[in-house]
Amino acid sequence: MAAQDLSVFVRHRDDGIASMELAVDGIRCAGCMHAIESGLAREPAILGARVNLALKRVSVEWREALLRPEAVVDKLGALGFEAYPFVAERQEDGAVAEERSLMRRLGVAGFAAMNIMLLSVAVWAGNSGDIDPTTRDFFHWLSALIALPTAAYAGRPFFESALRALKAGAVNMDVPITIGVVLAFVMSVAETWAHGRHAYFDGVMMLLFFLLIGRYL
Repeated sequence: MAAQDLSVFVRHRDDGIASMELAVDGIRCAGCMHAIESGLAREPAILGARVNLALKRVSVEWREALLRPEAVVDKLGALGFEAYPFVAERQEDGAVAEERSLMRRLGVAGFAAMNIMLLSVAVWAGNSGDIDPTTRDFFHWLSALIALPTAAYAGRPFFESALRALKAGAVNMDVPITIGVVLAFVMSVAETWAHGRHAYFDGVMMLLFFLLIGRYL
């Protein structure tokens, strides 16, 4: 992005102040807003930055003689957010593509959650009765086989966002989500390996399913 000439997107004022509207990927919560606004505020040449959470846009003002617009985009990249000049057509195309991607992941997560839940109901009923441990282990491993690729695909938006934040030395709402999903899955595999009575693959998939609903809406 730094190699692109961004001067055509900059608004100039007579007092030497420049401003630019940027579309920013990865803005999900108030924590993201704070990270962007406080991070940009640490740059002496930047006079102000305002984040619009609903539109995923950032308005930035800086002293034109001290900073180039490419440096503003690079600064956002260092904070873990990919930014590019706001262009209405591009923003609309990106929003449509993201909605379609989320809908596909939502469908996969919902389908997997229903199938794992059917297996879990059989295990729950058997735990209160006389289910054979071998059968219970088989159902747990079958649930793991469904959950692993599904969680990797359906949870990718959360995992990638968390990784970007951690690389930038920050924490956003997707970091605890990722930690929770990974820990629940690892604990379930450990329980299954130890022939335990309980596993939580259904909980992992239901969590991702409802989180994707929230992300889509």
